[in-house]
Amino acid sequence: MPRDIPIANGNLLITFDSRYTLRDVYFPYVGLENHTRGQACRFGVWVDGQMSWIHEPSWQKTLKYENETLVTEVTATHWGLGIQLKCHDCVDFDRDLYVRKVEIENLLPMPRDVRLFWHHDFNLWASSEGNTAYYAPNLQAMIHYKGKCWMLANVCVDGDPPRQGVHHYAVGVSRAHGAEGTWRDAEDGVLEMNPIAQGAVDSTIGAHIQLDRTATVYYWLAAAEDYAGVKLIDALVKERGAEFFIHRVRTYWNRWVNKDDIPYGDLPDAIVTLYKQSLLILRTQIDNRGAILAANDSDYLDFNNDTYSYMWPRDGALVAYALDLAGQPDVTRNFYNFCKDVLLPEGYLLHKYNPDKSLGSSWHPWTDSEGNPQLPIQEDETALVIWALWEHYQRYRDVEFIRPLYSPLIRTAGEFLATYRDKHTGLPGASYDLWEERHGIHTFTVAAVWAGLNAAALFAETFGDFERVDKFNLARDEIKAAAAKHLWDAERQRFVRRITVDRHTGVIDADVNIDSSLYGVFQFGMFAADDPMVVSTMQQIEQRLWCRTDIGGVARYENDYYHQVSEDIANVPGNPWIICTLWLAEWYIAKAKSLPDLSRALEILDWVRKHTLDSGVLAEQLHPYSGGPISVSPLTWSHATVVMTVREYIAKLDHLCEAATKEALLSGDMDLYEMAE
Repeated sequence: MPRDIPIANGNLLITFDSRYTLRDVYFPYVGLENHTRGQACRFGVWVDGQMSWIHEPSWQKTLKYENETLVTEVTATHWGLGIQLKCHDCVDFDRDLYVRKVEIENLLPMPRDVRLFWHHDFNLWASSEGNTAYYAPNLQAMIHYKGKCWMLANVCVDGDPPRQGVHHYAVGVSRAHGAEGTWRDAEDGVLEMNPIAQGAVDSTIGAHIQLDRTATVYYWLAAAEDYAGVKLIDALVKERGAEFFIHRVRTYWNRWVNKDDIPYGDLPDAIVTLYKQSLLILRTQIDNRGAILAANDSDYLDFNNDTYSYMWPRDGALVAYALDLAGQPDVTRNFYNFCKDVLLPEGYLLHKYNPDKSLGSSWHPWTDSEGNPQLPIQEDETALVIWALWEHYQRYRDVEFIRPLYSPLIRTAGEFLATYRDKHTGLPGASYDLWEERHGIHTFTVAAVWAGLNAAALFAETFGDFERVDKFNLARDEIKAAAAKHLWDAERQRFVRRITVDRHTGVIDADVNIDSSLYGVFQFGMFAADDPMVVSTMQQIEQRLWCRTDIGGVARYENDYYHQVSEDIANVPGNPWIICTLWLAEWYIAKAKSLPDLSRALEILDWVRKHTLDSGVLAEQLHPYSGGPISVSPLTWSHATVVMTVREYIAKLDHLCEAATKEALLSGDMDLYEMAE
């Protein structure tokens, strides 16, 4: 189920599903230690003797963010109860604090007895064993703790004076001995006030309101490693008021997303909104210590018994590149330092990492089918980090930041990229592809390695390492020549997806399936976007991989089995992916020679806009017939590619307008001049 409205501060990440049920609480790392393990933490309303939980279909809901910020804007209406809720959620940017404001409106003419209930199904440190939950009378708060993870929940009913503190609570044993949880205790509107439990525990707290027309209730959840930490945060909320934190979060993120104030040219307002919301959602998926997580959607556990909450260096590099384009270098510097710390002495990065820099789970073997040793890597992951780092340096010229990265990261990785080569073809050695499905020499990976070596050479020149300048440039040039020789299919007039080379005989077997990742041959600069080989390849991608349904969009490759919906390959080569569709837009932008040439890219951006959730969240892929989200959501890479495409569009628009203005002034063509202006 999609995570419609994630909110975070780089330490604490809270996610809600499409029913507005809190599902994930990550702390102290974004993406590591999910203290709910995806279990539903319920929120409900009891009124006039009736109970309804917010996830029930009788609630009509809209889940959005306030404009240009990470404060949610949720409306939930229950006509049967005669109640409407307007909720605003946020995570404070400085304190590890989640706040919800609930504005209750009475839709009936008579006064009502209303009770709100919050249920906590915590599995601290992702385990149900050894948890404790108890009511703290000195704080009038509910506390859950286990080891160095403490969670404190509290409420305040607004008024004159406000009524702070929990006065209605229940603590119990959950998911054991047939117990469903303390949320059942709330369904008669009265909590039994059991003060403590241990083991697999849950809790429910309530707030009672005598409702005439409207009322406001605040709820907050503080996270820290000890009692003193949550007590301090709780005291600050009580002293300053919960509204103080909502206001400052709203202001902070509005300024953050608008710090790089730029003209958006002819981009429609809806696309600008998509761009800014993508930037904000991106930030929720990034840990303050540098890990850029692929996605944080715990429902994926049901599919693969694992999560997407890992840092893939490739995804991270492309996200970092997008953030650098958007004027957010402070975020990306932590990522590059992360990569420096986890790069192996041999010069390569492994499959994926946890946010604390430990190695993540993997399915890449260390031996081939014959038992021979092989590196369990996707070489593009190493190469693209160096490529993205050079792009960062090009924009910000922060040489003092780059200097300590040169020897342990750039030079070491460059040496690996230059020497890890196939002896028969001169191409990069075999590794796994970006889809993590096949082993061989992949065109996308080759283009990435070319770009990584080019970047390493430029860095070497910057730091006066001239011997390596020559070494890296030579390897780069040899790889490009080998790519043109071995990866171009003259018969089909496009690049092949990959080749495998017999290690004994050198016999080459080509995988000629068309794959959207072939866009990499121009994206990273190995060949120009208007090179005839690139043009023919990209045209065939659009023709063969565009879904011929009402939904449209580009599939990864023909007969893509991953979450496959249809076997009608002629019309549905695979589910449409957001990133793959935007790669097509990037090609149209890169090859544009005049302003009208940008129109197709704008159409594709609008296609993406139409397939976001109401909140602006983008999934990994879409159902080819309904357009609904499939797989994890939000996917960080999807949002990064929106940011990347929009910034590339704006840059090309500026360039073309400047060129058209000069041409108009020289020719006296006022129609052309007005179009350029």
